[in-house]
Amino acid sequence: MAYKINNKTCAIISNGNLTKIIEEDKVLNIKETITSIINSNCYHYGSSLQGRQQGSAYLLGTNYKPPIILNEQENIILIPTHSIRNPNCSWLVLSHILNYYPSAKNYVQIEFTNNQKIDIPVSYSIFDKQLMRATRLESILRGRNNQKYL
Repeated sequence: MAYKINNKTCAIISNGNLTKIIEEDKVLNIKETITSIINSNCYHYGSSLQGRQQGSAYLLGTNYKPPIILNEQENIILIPTHSIRNPNCSWLVLSHILNYYPSAKNYVQIEFTNNQKIDIPVSYSIFDKQLMRATRLESILRGRNNQKYL
């Protein structure tokens, strides 16, 4: 595995055959496709990207661009910006998103918890829906985990 997604990972940005990784304190450029990085990380935690998508789709009741739970123990939930078949699909880590704003036409500006900002080529309304799906998924997981202790 070329890059292990961890609790410092903020975003995984598609850039052709290179992938830009934004962490809390540094930026990396990896010579591997974004799908390969996501899939190998899913395998590392015991499933495939397709399996993670199917699990999220089941929990959310929707299978269109579902966020995925990469690591439930570390609360790493990844939000796709587009369909994974789209070469412009990037992935953002829910726990690092502080705020987001409409930017240029069909762009949204993401502000991370470390105050770093990036512009992503997706409309504000589409990103808002994606973020709501991810927070709903997080809520379902939290509710399920809280029931274990009742």
